[in-house]
Amino acid sequence: MIGFIILGIIIDCGGVPSDNRGYLGARTWYEPGAFNNGFKGLCSVFITAAFSFSGTELVGLAAAETRNPRIELPKAIKQVFWRILLFYMVSLTIAGLLIPYDDPRLLGSSSTDANASPFVIAIRDASISGLPSVMNAVILIAVLSVGNSSIYASSRTLAALAEQGQAPKSFGYIDRAGRPLVSILVSSAFGLLCFVVAAGDDAQSVAFTWMLAISGLSLILAWLSTCLCHIRFRAAWKAQGRRLDELAFKSQTGVVGSYIGLIFNCLVLVAQFWIGAWPVGYEDMTVGEQVLSFFQAYLAAPVVIAFYVVFKIWKKTSIQRAATIDITTGTREIDLPRILEEERIERQTWPAWKRWYRFFC
Repeated sequence: MIGFIILGIIIDCGGVPSDNRGYLGARTWYEPGAFNNGFKGLCSVFITAAFSFSGTELVGLAAAETRNPRIELPKAIKQVFWRILLFYMVSLTIAGLLIPYDDPRLLGSSSTDANASPFVIAIRDASISGLPSVMNAVILIAVLSVGNSSIYASSRTLAALAEQGQAPKSFGYIDRAGRPLVSILVSSAFGLLCFVVAAGDDAQSVAFTWMLAISGLSLILAWLSTCLCHIRFRAAWKAQGRRLDELAFKSQTGVVGSYIGLIFNCLVLVAQFWIGAWPVGYEDMTVGEQVLSFFQAYLAAPVVIAFYVVFKIWKKTSIQRAATIDITTGTREIDLPRILEEERIERQTWPAWKRWYRFFC
């Protein structure tokens, strides 16, 4: 992806000899424009964006299986930030400079395969031979990586739910190597739904739309609950007389960052409800089409609410006060003062460049 960013800048500046278009600059941001359908158009892509950002939450799941989460977790979180900045924000901005949003080859227009990638289209428009195949290979590797991480995340989540009595006990079976085999098999079975792509373009589009409706918004709800859990955890930690220096890891943004994340996730949910109820061009839609559009945009919310309400009624659980929240179950027994002293001594031996590097990465 770093290579595409560099290549994209070269293409945009007219540095490719085989490209007869010359300097492109930001012309696509003016004609046909950068924001199709204005603010409502921007809000309408929140779910697709959330779906694409899925996977960053794996940092928290992986922390449970690392040898030293105090060391590895901050490094992983910082790397996620830089990857989002470079691989998403910068690369997509460059792609927006090279390809107009109304290009018929993009997804949602005519193509539904790897050839609809803006990176492949940009390279082909620059008349660079060979590289589109390289980008397709990169996309294939990325898809395999997403599949692996999704199996990892879903299987561990199912196993944790089973351990807490919120899923069938068989999902919590762990083999000698520490793998939740039953959960892995169940997660892999759902992965077989990907074979619907062989059923034809219409079936593929419908299936993908509904799976996106369930998974896209659920990620917003997952991050909202993550922020809320962090806020509640810190409140419980304080209410039960614990000190922050007793924590092996503290969020760089603290509780303030979680409040900001909570607010923004709530705003996205509100915007998505608006888009679902009154989508772009709703004036020309029938009532049935508007109802279908709403559930395609907001299906995950009633599903999550239904599961939450049913669980509360079935298990007869109540909302815990900060003073009664369990903050000890599952914690590791570590000698934190000794670890902090060892880290302090180690940092004193670092050169200046390494201190700066570890501060940012």
